[in-house]
Order: sequence, then structure tokens, then C-alpha cells
Amino acid sequence: MELKQILKSWLLIAMGVLIASNMFEGIWYTDTGALLVVVFLLSLSNVLLKPLLLLFAFPFIILSFGLGIWLINALLFLLVANLVNGFTVDSLGYALAGAFVVSLTGACANILFGKHVLQVHTNYNKSSREEPKVSRTRGSEKSLNDDDVIDI
Repeated sequence: MELKQILKSWLLIAMGVLIASNMFEGIWYTDTGALLVVVFLLSLSNVLLKPLLLLFAFPFIILSFGLGIWLINALLFLLVANLVNGFTVDSLGYALAGAFVVSLTGACANILFGKHVLQVHTNYNKSSREEPKVSRTRGSEKSLNDDDVIDI
């Protein structure tokens, strides 16, 4: 991961925690230093703990149609709140709300500023009028038409 992407991730988490602490009275921090430690620990837990939790909770995530990921994020939010003096999350409900806001902040930023991963490249030569050929196992060749059906 590049330094630019790490800083972007930290900034998004910081914005999400800042927005969540201003939206909900059950999430608060005492100073900027505590916020920076929370951002660092949330980033670290997302890199180290979250993949393991996702692996072990995979059946629950499938059965809950992905809502288990939200619960894992909330539990990590509570864990970080218990580790950092100066950052408080009052209950699991506030942790769920905070995790939702942090995830929503990251998703919105990725939609607005992220790179589009999907790219389609075609290599079509208009000057060639030859139809594509398919070779069969017996060695015969047949030209493909638009009305041919391929059974698998």
C-alpha cells in the first residue's frame, strides 16, 4: 500500500469518527490526540484483526446477508474505544451507528474520488470481414453465425 493511500484511509476514518462524534451524543473524544490514536488503532485493526474476524464469521455473514460485517466493524469500534483513554462509545448501539457513519464516509469518498476499477478493452478490426472460426475436436472448422447456439 502506498503512503498516499494510507494517508487517504486515515483521513477518511478521521472524518468518519469526527462526523459520528458530532452526530451521536454517545460517541465523544476529549482531544485531537485521542482522535489520532483512534484513527491509527482503527486502521491497524482493519488491517490485522478484521480479515481474521471475517474469515471466522463467514457463515454468519452469509446468513445475515452481509450485516455481520457491520457488526464486526462495530465491535472493532468498541474495542478501540476501550483501548484509548479520551475516546468513549457508550453502547453497542452507538458503536453500530459510528461504524455505519465511518463506512458510509469511506464509501461516499470512494464513489466521489476513487479510481474506477472496471475497464473494458476491445480489439476489433473493422477492416477484416472474416467471420470467427471455431475448431472442433474432430478437426473440422465451422464459421460462427449470429443464430448459432452454444450449449455447455
